[in-house]
Amino acid sequence: MSATAIVGANWGDEGKGKTTDYLAVEADFVVRFQGGGNAGHTIINNYGKFVLHLLPSGVFYPGVVNVLGPGVALNISTFLKELDLLVRNGVPEPTLRISTRAQVILPYHLLLDKYEEERLNKQQFGSTQQGIAPFYADKYLKVGVQVADLFEADRLRQRLAMALTTKNVFFEHLYHRPTLSVDELMPGLLQAGERIKPFVCDTTSLLHEALRQNKRILLEGQLGALRDPDHGIYPYSTSSSPLAGFAAVGAGIPPYAIQRIVAVVKAYSSCVGTGPFVTELLGPEGDELRNRGGDDGEYGATTGRPRRVGWFDAVATRYGCRVQGATEVALTLLDVLGYRDEIPVCVAYEVEGEVVEEFPTSATLDRARPIFEYWPGWQSDISEARTFEDLPKNAQVYTHKIETLIGVPIKWISVGPTREAMIMKN
Repeated sequence: MSATAIVGANWGDEGKGKTTDYLAVEADFVVRFQGGGNAGHTIINNYGKFVLHLLPSGVFYPGVVNVLGPGVALNISTFLKELDLLVRNGVPEPTLRISTRAQVILPYHLLLDKYEEERLNKQQFGSTQQGIAPFYADKYLKVGVQVADLFEADRLRQRLAMALTTKNVFFEHLYHRPTLSVDELMPGLLQAGERIKPFVCDTTSLLHEALRQNKRILLEGQLGALRDPDHGIYPYSTSSSPLAGFAAVGAGIPPYAIQRIVAVVKAYSSCVGTGPFVTELLGPEGDELRNRGGDDGEYGATTGRPRRVGWFDAVATRYGCRVQGATEVALTLLDVLGYRDEIPVCVAYEVEGEVVEEFPTSATLDRARPIFEYWPGWQSDISEARTFEDLPKNAQVYTHKIETLIGVPIKWISVGPTREAMIMKN
C-alpha cells in the first residue's frame, strides 16, 4: 500500500488538520514529518474542538498509530500537554510513537527566538516564538540534541556544552540577557526523556514494516508551499520544508512510496505573519471576510493573531500545487463565500505594466498587483450540502473554474467545520 501526503498549497492555515482527520478514518498510520508547535491544526468532532500543534491529526481514531518522525521539532512540553488535554476531554488515549532520531526543542531555542524578534523590532519575521528557527539552525550546525541523547546522560551533557559555548555569547553580548549552564538544563531534560520513553522507538523501521504489510499511511504536513525556505516567500518562510518531496525524508520512508499528494487549498486566501501577500484585503471588506472565515474567524490557531485575508490567488495556488506535486486538491471553506453576490478571483499579476502568470520571487512580489476576474456568487448557506450536486450552480461553477486555473482536479470540498461537511467531488 502506498503513502498519501496531505500538504498545504498556500501560506498555511488551509485546513490540513481537518482533511487529515477526515481521511484518517481509513488510515493505519498518521505521520507528522516536519515542523513543530509553530502551527495549529483545528479539528472539530464528537469530543469537542481541538487545536493540535504537535500531535498528528489521527489521534481521535483508536486504531491509528500516530508518529512523530525524524524531521519533527519535538517540544516535549507541548507533546505532553496536548496528550493530557485529549485524555481530560474524554478522547481514548491515542497510540503514539516518537522517533529516536527526532531532535528536541530546548529552552534556549525558545529564548533565542523571543530575543531575536525583540531585537529585530519592526523588521521581525513574525515568528510564533516556538523556537523553530534556532532549533533548525542548530540541527544543521550539528549541535542539536536527538531524542536518543536524552537517555545517555554523558552524551547529553557533551551536546549541551557544545551548543551553549556559542549560545551564551549571544545571550550575554547580543541580547544582554542571563547565560545558561549545562547543570541547570540537565535535570529537566533527563526527566522529560523518562516521561516520553514509553513512546520512543525506531519509527523508520516501524514505517518500512508497515509498507511491507500494505498498511495505509498518511503523511501530515505543516504550513504550506509558500512557506518553504527554497520555493516560498523567502525570507518570510518557515525553517523546514513543508513540501511533499520532503515527506519521505522527514518520515523516513522511500520517496517512491508516496503515490498520492493531496494539496489543501482555501477557497479564498489567508496568511499569518509578514511577507508579500498580493491579494490582501484591508479595511472593512477585509474585516468582514476575516470575521466570517475559519471556524471562529480567521485568527492564528497558535498565536491568536488576526490572519491577513484576501481573495483566491490562482497564481500562487497553481504554483503551490506544482511544487507540492499535487495529484488532487481538497478545497476548504467554500461555505465562507456564501455572503457574496460577486467574488473576485486573482487570475494574474501586474508588475510594472507587465502581465505575470507565473509566481515570482519575493523581490518581484513586492511590486505585484492583482488582476481580478469577478465571478457570480451564490448568496446562500451551503453548509448542509453533502454532494456536489447539492451545491448551488454558481458554487459548482466557482469550483470548476478554480480547478481549471490551478490545473489539478479537486476531489474534496469542505463546506463546514465538521467531518460530515466534506463533499467528495466525482
